Amino acid sequence: MEILDLRQVTASELDPLFEEERLAWSEQLQWDYHDSVATIKRFVDARTLPGYVAMENRRAVGYSFFVYEDHKGLVGDLFVSPRHAPAGVEQKLLDHTLETLQASPNVRRIEAQLIPFSVGSYREAFAARGFRLFPRNFMLLSLHRSDLSPRPVSASLRIEHWRDRHFEKTAGLIVESYLGHIDSQINDQYETQAGALKFLKNIIIFPGCGMFQADCSFVATEIGTERLAGVILTSRVAEHVGHITQICVIPEYRCFGLGSRLLAETFLSLRRRRYTGVSLTVTAANPAVRLYERLGFATMKTFDAAVWNAG
Repeated sequence: MEILDLRQVTASELDPLFEEERLAWSEQLQWDYHDSVATIKRFVDARTLPGYVAMENRRAVGYSFFVYEDHKGLVGDLFVSPRHAPAGVEQKLLDHTLETLQASPNVRRIEAQLIPFSVGSYREAFAARGFRLFPRNFMLLSLHRSDLSPRPVSASLRIEHWRDRHFEKTAGLIVESYLGHIDSQINDQYETQAGALKFLKNIIIFPGCGMFQADCSFVATEIGTERLAGVILTSRVAEHVGHITQICVIPEYRCFGLGSRLLAETFLSLRRRRYTGVSLTVTAANPAVRLYERLGFATMKTFDAAVWNAG
């Protein structure tokens, strides 16, 4: 087996591997990975995507890629064939990827959230290179079994659909909501207005987390002040499956049912559009996990958010 630079191969050489990955996302997470694969293939054929590919007997059995964003390196994906790859390929690909990123002169931070399909986890490889690990859950809810009753909330709040005019205020809401929160250690975009705006544009304008659904996304606004108290954003990731890309509530409105109300509004909107399920990812240490479990969400996968900062 040999490890090659990803820019030495064509997308057609990776097609059987891409098909295995697409099936894994569909069968295990109910996620249509077709658009993501199409995007990756375009960059592979343009020879502009840094990463590595594992070749066994002239067959691609695994690949990884990463991107640079300002001072950060982001591990975008790592997938290895569970049927054709010899043992240890995941670790070799990840080691090559992390070694390259940590040796890059302008990289002061590395983030990765890799969902394993063929191994239990990547914990040892990340830990060996000094990464902090934050366990996370990929959770899925059947909308046929969920409680769709809207919860009453403070009379001082108005629940309305997401509109593009909410971008700036939602960025501020994210910064306020995640101040001191464990998730701000995982994603440093939550720490600044500019970073939060970039995060919002990534999940609303670009299809990395599915196709954004404004009619299934909501904000809670204080009547009179027009200050945002909470937000829930939703995308379509398969024909009848949605994904909650963001839900947050400012501290003073927590424990008063606003999160539950936003979820109920989204569930109802999804059901009206004949969605059958909705998923989300959540840090295992987040108290919201208990709420999601009470609503009927089940954990389909556990994985780690891995973060490294230069000393």
